[in-house]
Amino acid sequence: MHWDDLKIFLAVAREESLSGAGKRLKLDPATAGRRIARLEEELGATLFAKSPQGYAPTEAGQRLLPHAELAEQAIFSAEEDIRGQSGQLSGQIRLGAPDGVANFLLPQVCSAIVERNPDLDVQIVALPRLFNLSRREADMAITVSPPTAGRLTVQKVSDYRLHLAASQRYLDRAPPIERTADLRGHRMIGYIPDMIFDKELDYLGELGIDRVSLASNSVAVQFNWIRQGGGLGIVHDFALPSAKGVRKVLEGAISLTRTFYLVRHVDDTRLERMNRFATALTDGLRREIARLEGVA
Repeated sequence: MHWDDLKIFLAVAREESLSGAGKRLKLDPATAGRRIARLEEELGATLFAKSPQGYAPTEAGQRLLPHAELAEQAIFSAEEDIRGQSGQLSGQIRLGAPDGVANFLLPQVCSAIVERNPDLDVQIVALPRLFNLSRREADMAITVSPPTAGRLTVQKVSDYRLHLAASQRYLDRAPPIERTADLRGHRMIGYIPDMIFDKELDYLGELGIDRVSLASNSVAVQFNWIRQGGGLGIVHDFALPSAKGVRKVLEGAISLTRTFYLVRHVDDTRLERMNRFATALTDGLRREIARLEGVA
C-alpha cells in the first residue's frame, strides 16, 4: 500500500464523496476514484458502498480506517520531528470556532502566535455549528459545551461573562428599563430559535423571553444590530470594548456565565507541535478574556 492511496482513502471516508475528497486534496475526483479502485484491487476488497447519499465505508473500509489513521499520525509525527528542530511552530493549523470567539478573541490571539512563529499558518473557520474533528473539518475546535462522544480530548479554557446590552441611542428613545418586567414591549435581538446549535446559547430562553424581533444565527450580525440601535440583546463582555456607546442593561439582575472548551482529536495529543499550539492558544485566550472583561 502507498501512503498517497491511503491519504485519498481517508479523505473519501471523511468527506463521503469523491468530489469532497478531491477538493480537500486539490485532486480531480476522477483521479481520486481511480486511486480508490487501485487500492481496492490491491487489497482484494471493496472499501466503499456508493449510494445517492455518498460514499460509505464497507466493513472492509471500516477495518482499514484505524490503520490509515495510524499511518497519517506517523507521517505527521515525522514531519513534526524535522520541522521541530527550529524550535518554532510551522505548517498549517485549522481552528474551528463559534463566531463570537472567532470575531472578538481569536484574531488578536492567533496574530500574536503567528508573529512569534512566522512559518506557521493559522486558519480560523468561524461557523455557528459544531465541528466534526473525526472528519478533519478542523485540527481543533473551540466549543461552549464539552462533547460527550468520539475519540476526543476536552480541555477547559476559561469562563466568560455575558450581559444584556443596548446602544445608548436605543435607550434614549425607548421606555425606561429598571427591572426585568420592563423588558416586555422592547425589541429583542438574538438567535434564530430553531438554529441554536448548542443549548448553552439559548440566552433569551433562559430569561423567559420567547419573541425575538431581530434574529440571526451569527453573533456578529446580532452585535451590529445592537450597536446600531436595533434593540436589546445578550452580548459577550469581551466584545463590549469594541462597541462605543453600547452599555450593559440590568447588570445586577441579568448576568450569564459560560465556558469555552478546547476540543482535539485524541491522536493529536501525541504531536508536540499541536500541544505547543494548544498551550499558546489557551494561554492567549485566558489573558485576552481577562483583559477585555476588565475593560468592559
